[in-house]
Parts: sequence; C-alpha cells; structure tokens
Amino acid sequence: MTLVEAIDFINITVFNVAEQPVTVGDILLIPLLLLIGYSLTKWMMKAITKRLVMNKTDPNVIHLLQRIFYIIAIAILAVTILDFINVPITAFAFLSGAIAIGFGFGAQNIINNFISGWILMWERPIRIGDFLEVEDTKGVVEQINTRSTRIRRIDGVHLLIPNSKLLENTVINWTLVDDLARTSVRVGVAYGTSAKKVAELIMQAVKDQKEVLSDPKPLVTFEDFGDNSLVFEVNFWMKSNIEGGLRVVRSNIRFRLDELFEEHNIVVAFPQRDVHLDGSLTLIKGNK
Repeated sequence: MTLVEAIDFINITVFNVAEQPVTVGDILLIPLLLLIGYSLTKWMMKAITKRLVMNKTDPNVIHLLQRIFYIIAIAILAVTILDFINVPITAFAFLSGAIAIGFGFGAQNIINNFISGWILMWERPIRIGDFLEVEDTKGVVEQINTRSTRIRRIDGVHLLIPNSKLLENTVINWTLVDDLARTSVRVGVAYGTSAKKVAELIMQAVKDQKEVLSDPKPLVTFEDFGDNSLVFEVNFWMKSNIEGGLRVVRSNIRFRLDELFEEHNIVVAFPQRDVHLDGSLTLIKGNK
C-alpha cells in the first residue's frame, strides 16, 4: 500500500455524528489518546499523592482527592477525544439524557451507594483506620470506595459493606473522635474478705498494666453483696483501636489478680448453697 492509498484509507468516513464525519483515522486515534491520557493521569496522581504523603496529609483526604482527580481527568479526557475527532458534545445531549433516565431506573441501588460513598468521603463520619461495629460485625476500615467500604474483621476476614448501609443504619465508631476506649473487669470474692483490701489489690493489678491510662483514673467500685460473693468491678481507660487489645489487657489484669489474691490468701468466690434440714432425720439400715 502506497502512502497515498494509506492516506485515502485513513480519510474514509465510517459514520457521521451531527453531520460531522468520523473517519478511520479518528477511530484509530482514540486508543492512542486513551493510552496517553491514562499514563499522564496515573503519573500526575502518583506525583500528587507522593507530595501529600510527604506533607503528612490525612489518608482520608488523600483518598478523597484521588477520587476527585480521577473523575476530573476522565471528563477532560472524554472532551479532548471528542474535540480531536471533531465530534461536538451537543450531539450526545439527547442520547445522554435517555441513557441517564434508563440508568436511573435500573441502577437505583448503585447510584444510592455511589452518592453515599461521596458523602462518607466528604463528611468523614467514617475514616480509614477507624474501628467500626456494624450489627454483629467488628473490624477496621481499610478502604472507602465509591460503591462499598472494605472492612477487615477482627478474625482477618475482609468484608465489603455497601456505603448506603453505613449511612442508613446505626454504626458504632469506636474511634470517631479519638482512640480512647473504656472497659472493665469484674471479680467476686468470698464473704468474710476485707473489702478495702480487695479494692487495693484490684487497683494495684490495674496500675501494673502499662496500657492502662492514669488519666482518666481507674475506678474500683463495690458493686453488690451477691448470692455467693462480694462483687467488685474496676473501670479503666486505655488507647486501643481494636477489640483484641482490650481483651488482652483484661486478661492480663485477671492473671495479675490471681497472683495477688493467692499472695494475700483471698479466695475467689464460687457458687455454693447451704442446705438446712428441718425436723428429725432417720436413717434406715437396709438388709444385706
């Protein structure tokens, strides 16, 4: 094929859009423009993200800016490609309206989740790294996408939760304001034990844990005269964004209490019943 034949082939009109011819050359140009636009967008986004990370910008802000940048880049790329192939944007006005109506009726849930995703990223009631409790699920937010949010459950399983569910249902965010969490340990000791001594040992066991905060101060309370024990409870604060951290500290406090109670001969109560028999008791000796 000669150069003249190649030029003639490229200039062949394939179809017309709003009385503007779209040639073979225009169609061949589209993949090249897409490749250039994608590479340029990726390079610019990488450079911007690197600069934001160096400035210690909040990861949630970086995530939001990335989404906005990608949408703007796609819009600019689409307009640029149409301009290169001499297709006016107004030619798609009617078609885009019809597609929007059909898409709106057929994809209400997708649109709902999409809008909810942008609300989550903009208002930031839930952020990357937050520890959430959604119904019976507890886990750390790893990624907020435009349709769903990815959560890593405490057992390591990844969950994808629709964004609309996070806005329409009650969500407990343990780290919305800070990573402080309060928890407690209960213990019952046998009757006859010095209550003040037990309170002192409980406070000592709590203060021996470096994870427990001194401010707010731990508080030991004498809860009740139980059926089988004197019931005590200690409430304390610590920094933890995962439930597992709370369980470990509670376990360490119980281990320490067991050691202290043993050193001071304090008995941890257990269920027991006193049985009283009224009247005379007669034992009948059976024949062998």
